[in-house]
Amino acid sequence: MDEEKNVRFEFIEGSPNKNKRVPRIQSRLRRHIVEMPHEIRAASGIVIWGRRIKSLVFTTDIAIIRNCDADAVLAVYPFTPQQVISNSIIQASYIPVFAGVGGGTTQGARTLTLAQDAEAQGAMALVVNQPMSNGDIKTICAHVDIPVVVTVLHATEDIDARLAAGATILNVSAAAETPEVVRAIRERYPDLPIIATGGPKAESIQRTIEAGANAISYTPPTTKELFTGMMADYRSR
Repeated sequence: MDEEKNVRFEFIEGSPNKNKRVPRIQSRLRRHIVEMPHEIRAASGIVIWGRRIKSLVFTTDIAIIRNCDADAVLAVYPFTPQQVISNSIIQASYIPVFAGVGGGTTQGARTLTLAQDAEAQGAMALVVNQPMSNGDIKTICAHVDIPVVVTVLHATEDIDARLAAGATILNVSAAAETPEVVRAIRERYPDLPIIATGGPKAESIQRTIEAGANAISYTPPTTKELFTGMMADYRSR
């Protein structure tokens, strides 16, 4: 490590050229970022407008968004979507944002307005939750020019109807059954773009990628968890 230049070199697992060193640049004040599990690098990724997306950090915490190495943000939260929230995240983020625009409580005309506003704010893609009707998905797709990501919660969902409505990407979130659901979808749709939750462990991420996921969403540690080690170190000084 060159302390003055803040540059170090590392060998990247899975690289075709195992002798190729990749320079990694950091700074004194930004060393402690949230890093995505390196197992995600084995995913194929989804290329949107020339940008390859392999990892998505599942958070709306702007501090984490500004201090992580994810390829994109999955900005979905358990409240009615609000333009001020999506705009704040998109403006603060230096990586693309997949913005949640409803699906459960929020549907109909309000969802269309949220979708159009998120596109205008600069979102790379829109995310709708499982309860969203196919009619609403079709309406959104007819009025925006960015990908619409539809969340899938179980293997019995009618994927054909989702695709017919205009879904561009599927986001599989089936808890422990995610790899199995991804595998079932992949067998039927060899070329369909799939994002999936990878879980907290390397083994579960690998299983999900092997099942056919193109990209992985990763839930980062909470601010409290990140502070735990840091505060313990401060107390020991």
